[in-house]
Amino acid sequence: MAKIKRDGVLREANCTEELLAMRDSLDVLGGKWKLMILRFLTNRTHQVIHFKKMQREIEGISAKMLSKELKDLEVNLLITRVVQDTRPITVAYSVTEYGKSVLPVTETLVQWGLNHREKIIESI
Repeated sequence: MAKIKRDGVLREANCTEELLAMRDSLDVLGGKWKLMILRFLTNRTHQVIHFKKMQREIEGISAKMLSKELKDLEVNLLITRVVQDTRPITVAYSVTEYGKSVLPVTETLVQWGLNHREKIIESI
């Protein structure tokens, strides 16, 4: 069971609290694109990432959906959006320190996905 700290006391979360926490996590990170966007940005922390670069390199995402998901991630403090003083004006996106806390989740999902893909290939 997970641990929860309430009123300065650390205790095990009950099942209801765990399910609520999972729902909260899925509300923030759920959907087809958010974790992919976070992973994309996390893997490119040494680069300046603009909207068009993400749209080109994240296969299948529309401009409208990318814009919506970036706004959601920014509202939840997982990414930053910096307007650069260039002509034409460009916007750079990056993962926040808080956003980096999602890295273990994406690492686990990537590894599970690789293992699952291998298992499916082996069963064919």
